[in-house]
This record gives sequence, C-alpha cells and structure tokens, in this order.
Amino acid sequence: MEFKEQIKQLGEKVSKLRSQVLTEEATKSAFVMPFIQILGYDLFNPLEVVPEFVTDYGAKNIEKIDYAILNDNVPVLVIECKNHGENLDKHYTQVHKYFHLTNARFAVLTNGVQYNFYADIDNANKMDEKPFLSFDITNIKEQQIKELAKFHKSGFDVNTILTTASELKYANAIRGVLMDEISVPTPEFVKFFVSRVYDGKATEKVMLQFTGIVKRTIEQTFNDIVSDRLMSAINQTKQVQNDSIQDVALVETDESKVITTEEELNGFYIVKSILRIKTASSRLSYRDSQSYFSVILDDNNRKPICRLWLNGQNKKHIGLFDRDKKETKYEISSLDDIYNYSVQLLETVGYYEEEK
Repeated sequence: MEFKEQIKQLGEKVSKLRSQVLTEEATKSAFVMPFIQILGYDLFNPLEVVPEFVTDYGAKNIEKIDYAILNDNVPVLVIECKNHGENLDKHYTQVHKYFHLTNARFAVLTNGVQYNFYADIDNANKMDEKPFLSFDITNIKEQQIKELAKFHKSGFDVNTILTTASELKYANAIRGVLMDEISVPTPEFVKFFVSRVYDGKATEKVMLQFTGIVKRTIEQTFNDIVSDRLMSAINQTKQVQNDSIQDVALVETDESKVITTEEELNGFYIVKSILRIKTASSRLSYRDSQSYFSVILDDNNRKPICRLWLNGQNKKHIGLFDRDKKETKYEISSLDDIYNYSVQLLETVGYYEEEK
C-alpha cells in the first residue's frame, strides 16, 4: 500500500476511534505509534525509535521526550504527544525546551489528530515559533501528504527538508495573511487596490465603499480559479483515460511491445505536480520504452527530466539528470518516494531554463 493511502486510512481510523480514546497513553498507542510506523520506522528497534528519550538537563533535572527518531544514534526528529483533546498551543514552551536539549533539527508536537512540525530555520538550534508544516490527519490535503512523505525513512534528508521547510514556513504565513485580508480587508490592503483603479481621492466614504468591493471581488476571483482548475483537471483526466485506452489497443502489435502502465502514468502525474511551481504542465510530456518511462520537457528528447524504471521484477528506480545530462539511478519503494527528489527535479528544469 502506498504512503498516501496509509495516511488516509490512519486519518479514517482516528476519526472513528477518537471518542473512545480517552487518555494520553491511549492516544500514543492508537494514533501516534501507527503514524511513526507509516513513516517507515521500527518502533521495536531502539536504534531507530526511542520512547521516553532521556535528556539530562543538569544533575537534578531529567527531561523525557515521548519519542526520538534516531540516525546513527543521534536524534534527528523528536515527538511530543498529548491527549487528542488537548490544545497544542499551550505546550509549545515544553517542546521548545526539549528541542534545545537535543541535536535534532525537527520537532513534532501532536495530539494524534493535529500535527505541528517545527525546525530551526530562523536561528540555529532554536526552535521556530511557528510550525512550517501543520495538518489535521483526519482532513489532510494532498500537498501536505507530499511534504510529510519527505520524513519517510526511505528518503529522509535533513538538508532537503530544511530547504523546502523554509519556503513552506513563509508560504503558510503569506497564506494566512491572504486569508485574513479576504475575510476582513485592512485599510492598507484596500488602499492598494483603490490606488490602482480609482482616479479620485481615497476619502473615508470611498474606502468604505471599496472595502466591500474588494472583499467580494477577491472571493469571486478565488472561486473562479478553483472552478476553472477543477474543470481542467476533469477534462485532463478524461483525455488521459481516452489516450490510455487507445495506447492499450495498440500495445501488442508486431511493431511495438511497449505498454504504458497505469503506474507509469501515475508517476508522470506526480512529476507534473512537483514541477508545476516552476513550469507549465503543458510543457511536460513522456516517452515510453520497453526498459524505462521518460519524462521530458517541451516534447524534446534532448531535455530529459527523469526516467522511471518501473518494469523490473523486484526493484523500482528513478533516474535523475545533472547539468551534463548524466543519469543517476535511485531505488524507490513506491511512487510516493518520487516526492523525495522534488529538489533535484526542479533543479533539472532550471538547467534548461538557463540555456534560453
């Protein structure tokens, strides 16, 4: 079962059982321990997971962290758990102290439902005040699952996560500002639009009038964007299904033995979703062969983005290209592992943009 489906199933389990889980220990056993297992860590291997991890804070002060994920006997991720009914905000100070007492670069504060991921982006070895990733596992979104997948044991890389964590932190902050402004536009926000579209003086009456106009217009614009993207996704799905049917019909001819599988197409969609922040989806296409499935830019075989080696009997691989178009293959356990190579994929597109 792929990572996304495992997370979704855990979310469904939490929704069903939360009313029967009454204590902090029960929350750990029913919700948090399965979460750690889905991330690929062995709860019964003390070289990977240490419950009640002890930090000696002076001779008389012993601090215990609920869980520490280890790499080479060094904690890289610490997890503090609370009862699922607890408000996590009031426990920030406790986790902040634990973070300072370890060499971990990441900390998780959770009640088994809400998960807050922290790092030390602003100041080294000092936990940030705000999480760079926060989600409700009973209502987790696709993009949040993609970011969470980077913490899976199979592709855990501190530098890669920190690179995206910094962007996530500020993206979340910007999103928060936008949501606040959409809900209750501030005078500064309204004045920005007045200065662009109104030739007269921004009097109190004009500002009051435009406050309502700005709020309604932005809400409608966002609704239109969502609607357009939804229709585009539906149409694209229909086209892909039609193309897949046609491909299958042509597969077993004497001229070609190439079969484009559903797994390869799903891998293509994952690569497109990763790269859409840097390039238009319409610029991405694929070429299939008996050995590998290639994702290319601008329908040009001389602009390979990656190769998916999924037809082997035992192991799957993703092939990534450097600036000189030299391919390096990495083993992946599932398609979700492609997200672990988001930075490299984006860099590859960047190489071709530099050539323009």
